Amino acid sequence: MSVLVIGGTGTTGSRLAALLPDARVGTRKPARPGQVRFDWDAPETFESALDGVHGVYLIPPVGVVDPVPVVESFLSRARFVRRVVLLSSSAVPESATGMGALPALVRSAPEWAVLRPSWFMQNFTGDHQVAAGVRDGEIVTATGAGRVGFVDAADIAAVAARALTDPVPHNTEHLVTGPEALSYADAAAIVSELTGRVVRHRSVSTAEMADRIALSVPREFAALLAGLDEDIRGGAEDRVTTTVEDVTGRPARSFREFYAEHLGRTSTG
Repeated sequence: MSVLVIGGTGTTGSRLAALLPDARVGTRKPARPGQVRFDWDAPETFESALDGVHGVYLIPPVGVVDPVPVVESFLSRARFVRRVVLLSSSAVPESATGMGALPALVRSAPEWAVLRPSWFMQNFTGDHQVAAGVRDGEIVTATGAGRVGFVDAADIAAVAARALTDPVPHNTEHLVTGPEALSYADAAAIVSELTGRVVRHRSVSTAEMADRIALSVPREFAALLAGLDEDIRGGAEDRVTTTVEDVTGRPARSFREFYAEHLGRTSTG
């Protein structure tokens, strides 16, 4: 099955593309063989990206409160696509509008899967706000003592690869987590232990968190993100599943293993 990986240079898409070397990698700025131009803000790129494709890894547009119209337009052009695998989120309940309405659109495909991963371990590295807090020695959230089943993006990609290529379509939702639920304070303690630097977690109010996030994204989207922190504080993400092992045959990576590898070390815990 020929596959279009939307967001093919991003966090999960790049890892998925590495598992599917014949995939067509959709990106705003194609620069390598196998990459094609795909831009949610430029619908004229849809047709050429979909040409000859039978499966799609669908990452919806980022930072858009209601992506339904553009995703619906895209799927209406995907005439020959048999299988669609949607990257959603464990934090997004199904609804009639907004991000929560996308699973219903995907289920209209002949073959489908919806991935609902928990929060990425990669948030503690790179350019994410949490990673900046790690570097500064203080992670700031509105999550309180709430726990999260942080998951490695590589494990999400492994589940996606199976959902796209297994002979029998999954036709289900996959709630994807790591093997343990950790609070941000728990994660900060592991980072401190592995790096030898003190990293703490400071919890703030939802309103203060929204103000902090709004420094880099639109206010409406900042309020949405801060609200997700509040949900974590209330226990919404305090759960783990065996999805990674059930689908791929190997266990999900722990946060300690992930961060030790990020540092180029071998985890002993």
